[in-house]
Amino acid sequence: MAGSFYPARPEALASMVDELLADARPKMPGGPTKALVSPHAGFIYSGSTAALGFATLNPATHPISRVVIAGPTHRVGIEGVALPGTDAFATPLGEVPVDTDTVARLVRLRQVRSRPDVHADEHALEVQLPFLQRILDGFVLVPLAVGEIGAEAVAEVLDAVWGGPETLVIISTDLSHYHPYRQARELDRATIDAILACQVPISDRLACGVRPLNGFLTVAARRGLRPALLGMCNSGDTAGDRSRVVGYASVAWHEEVE
Repeated sequence: MAGSFYPARPEALASMVDELLADARPKMPGGPTKALVSPHAGFIYSGSTAALGFATLNPATHPISRVVIAGPTHRVGIEGVALPGTDAFATPLGEVPVDTDTVARLVRLRQVRSRPDVHADEHALEVQLPFLQRILDGFVLVPLAVGEIGAEAVAEVLDAVWGGPETLVIISTDLSHYHPYRQARELDRATIDAILACQVPISDRLACGVRPLNGFLTVAARRGLRPALLGMCNSGDTAGDRSRVVGYASVAWHEEVE
């Protein structure tokens, strides 16, 4: 997606991401961020909202060495969860190694399979990487492209890779699609309220990444994660026509410390 969703030149991409992060000053209550719900449109549309979540990360005090990203499949349908069958993902900022040990364990689950074709042209996971590459010193990636599958089956996969404080979980999803601006704001506010309350299922009419999202909310409720809405907007607020907009939100989650 380099050159379309984000700049293709490394210097331009680094500069854009750094500026987005510098402008993001979220107030994150509670402990360190364990999970993010993050949008995945082109950076001119949703980059400022996505940056709010990434700006809550502080690797100096809470190091992160593994990132799990679960997002929808926009171009190739699949029943289950697809792994990429590769050793790394690449952006103009360099390569991110895949956590091959974890992938080898995951593929043993009945709902998980290796499907490089599902990942080949998928943007939902890729667009999260430049932010991580500018913030973290180094990390391995667990990339999950989630197709037609129930929330409990997704929750089983997320539980298997949950890890400890070294692991960050990102759910990549946009919200409502192609409604007029005012209607989209109302729909997205109701969806965000449901997300914050871990109310599942969220309808696929309200978010494109509902399958990974519903699975995550199932896990978050069981584990007692606490959410914080960092920001919401839509493409009509950033770089689009207000007659048909796409909604975005950034939500950070932390675990209660006993």
